[in-house]
Amino acid sequence: MITLLGHNYIGGHRSANGSVQLQSLDASTGEPLPGTFFQATEDEVDAAAQAAAAAYPSYRNLSAEKRATFLDAIADEIDALGDEFVATVCRETALPAGRIQGERGRTSGQMRLFAKVLRRGDFYGARIDRALPERQPLPRPDLRQYQIALGPVAVFGASNFPLAFSTAGGDTASALAAGCPVVFKAHSGHMATAEWVADAVIRAAERTGMPAGVFNMIYGGGVGEWLVKHPAIQAVGFTGSLKGGNALSHMAATRPQPIPVFAEMSSINPVFLLPDALAVRGEQIAAQLAGSVTLGCGQFCTNPGLVIGLRSPQFSGFLRQFCAHMNEQPAQTMLNAGALVSYGLGLGALHEHPGLTHLAGHPQQGEQAQPQVFKADVSLLLNGDELLQEEVFGPTTIVIEVDDQAQLAAALHGLRGQLTATLIGEPEELLEYRWLAEALQEKVGRILLNGYPTGVEVCEAMVHGGPYPATSDSRGTSVGTLAINRFLRPVCFQNYPDALLPEALQNANPLGIRRLVDGEVSDRVL
Repeated sequence: MITLLGHNYIGGHRSANGSVQLQSLDASTGEPLPGTFFQATEDEVDAAAQAAAAAYPSYRNLSAEKRATFLDAIADEIDALGDEFVATVCRETALPAGRIQGERGRTSGQMRLFAKVLRRGDFYGARIDRALPERQPLPRPDLRQYQIALGPVAVFGASNFPLAFSTAGGDTASALAAGCPVVFKAHSGHMATAEWVADAVIRAAERTGMPAGVFNMIYGGGVGEWLVKHPAIQAVGFTGSLKGGNALSHMAATRPQPIPVFAEMSSINPVFLLPDALAVRGEQIAAQLAGSVTLGCGQFCTNPGLVIGLRSPQFSGFLRQFCAHMNEQPAQTMLNAGALVSYGLGLGALHEHPGLTHLAGHPQQGEQAQPQVFKADVSLLLNGDELLQEEVFGPTTIVIEVDDQAQLAAALHGLRGQLTATLIGEPEELLEYRWLAEALQEKVGRILLNGYPTGVEVCEAMVHGGPYPATSDSRGTSVGTLAINRFLRPVCFQNYPDALLPEALQNANPLGIRRLVDGEVSDRVL
């Protein structure tokens, strides 16, 4: 069984061998929180990766039902984390209790959703092409394919979602569902939160008889390179900055055996405002957009950092109303002191840029982030200005006014890959601007009509990804059930005796799953 020994989880155990102590801080006051954590050593990172590698053969070969039971147990343990846990997360992140309670529900809900995927069985991707011995000029062998787990996965906790994108977040849930043990690198901004959730995962592993080493956690700065370069690690999940994601991708690509990195990195999530909508409901749009920009202190991956509209009296009126609403938004405490420093530096770069004009927002000072609005000349986007493409992590957006549809198309062409894009328009003008929605499909992972991007539903159809630099691999998603595919790979069996085949491919179909058999979807016995 798994035992708890100290403060670094190594192969399902906790160790206090590290000599460098780390302290978690109150995000609002900067005061130390109870609990001491230890910087992982290279030997401890090795031990965690080796433990995950040792767990992998038995864990990936567990039945889908047993893995689903494990995920359900994790969800139950997370739901049972009470008021003391919520208070700890609030102190570490300055997020309100309601937000933490909602995120706790989303985190457990993700686990249960992937348990449902496992019980449904479509993740196997089972395909069977039976032998055709009489085919001329050559017979066809019996060929059968399904998907297996990649191997141990390194997951890096995100700063902005201490639960849903962290210890037991979407990357961990989808990797465990796929059959991959996880080595989790806790984010330095909420180490105490990570420990609470890791304890919950360990308890669930104990209750359901999972192999030791199925979940491992390490703390500390500078340990990511050891983890990503460890030969036992077969994939990486990351949510964070473009700089951090690019660094991990380079490390993974230059290993003797390169591995995939699924990094969600940077997005400015453009919002396109069409004139008829502004004429009909400009005041409402101004208020709603201000709320979206400042929601959660602008610290969501899908925060709308760019607003584009056609030059018109309606757009000018909207802009006045939007700036008024933004001036009324209160300052907010950011997740940690480092985030506030970065926000200040980002604002400084915008203020100093000769092509940008500051339109709204109180001077940035003190310990909280002030909402801001800037206006940029469209030429910056047309000429590929790097600053305009970079996310400012916080409650800030940039407005661009274009002359006509031709310039709008050119501006769209100048955008890099994004997580989301939003179109605000009336029904008839959305038909007129269908070309814009079509073009956006080449740029983003999710297109919204008459909504706001700061809200990501966890469901079957969600895509939280997009072309680089939004993500390092646009073929996947880090939210929704499709996320499991990142940590699976196909294997084909040729001329295998039925008794040696995995259950998903056996003639009797003992799992009762739907399979592609000779080109037809079927759940029948062969």
